[in-house]
Amino acid sequence: MSEAIVANLQEALQYWLIVWGFDTARYLFGAGSVALVLYVVCRRFSSGRRIQLRRARATDVSREVRFSLLTTAVYATVALVTVQLERAGYLTFYGGLDAYPLWYTVLSVPLLLILHDAYYWAHRLMHLRPVFRLVHRIHHRSLTPTTWAAYAFAPGEAFLMALFVPLAAFCFPVHEIAMLVFLTIMIVRNAMGHSGIEFHPAWWVDSPLDIFTTVTHHDLHHQRSRGNYGLYFTWWDRWMGTEFADYKACFRSAAGGEPVNKPGAAPVG
Repeated sequence: MSEAIVANLQEALQYWLIVWGFDTARYLFGAGSVALVLYVVCRRFSSGRRIQLRRARATDVSREVRFSLLTTAVYATVALVTVQLERAGYLTFYGGLDAYPLWYTVLSVPLLLILHDAYYWAHRLMHLRPVFRLVHRIHHRSLTPTTWAAYAFAPGEAFLMALFVPLAAFCFPVHEIAMLVFLTIMIVRNAMGHSGIEFHPAWWVDSPLDIFTTVTHHDLHHQRSRGNYGLYFTWWDRWMGTEFADYKACFRSAAGGEPVNKPGAAPVG
């Protein structure tokens, strides 16, 4: 093996380790900080806002952490390919504020969130029976998810999730800081959505903020599987008729301190 090949492999390994370490730290920070706030600092509040009577077991949390660490390894591997695509000119990441107007950089963060929410369709695809068994079943082993389930994916699902970053940079230039902000929001929001604690105020679903998903929205998805596929927003589920018909009633129960892990209505559609 030539020295050049060895040097390239060493460089790739070093980059992989850096990205894996960064993504793992981001996961531990996101899931850990939300767990600290909800399960420790605000324990008294959270005890009256649990969505399910069932409690996650230590084996559930252990599985969630193990598969989340596997997911960050997949993310690091996809990052290696992403770097090569960027060097080849297929993707555009930029630093500094000279290349594009400041407003563009700022607005790219909500744009990334809106585009990422369109993964609703990938989520529905993963619930097709043959795909579900191969790709998505691991995540749904968390019937009562915790914050640590945020990245608890099988390798196939992790790969599908990782593709969003290069796809976004292929469609439009992305500032490095904007991407970092997006990734931070993504993990924190994901950890919140899997926390099992309905911390949103009781009036949430009766206000304009109802366009944003709540913890109950995603927790019902883990309880019943086929419905409530949205990530950040409720609009795809409502447009496509896949929101559970009793979602708001379940939210009000959880926000009022009544657990809702019991059989419920099917999606409207």
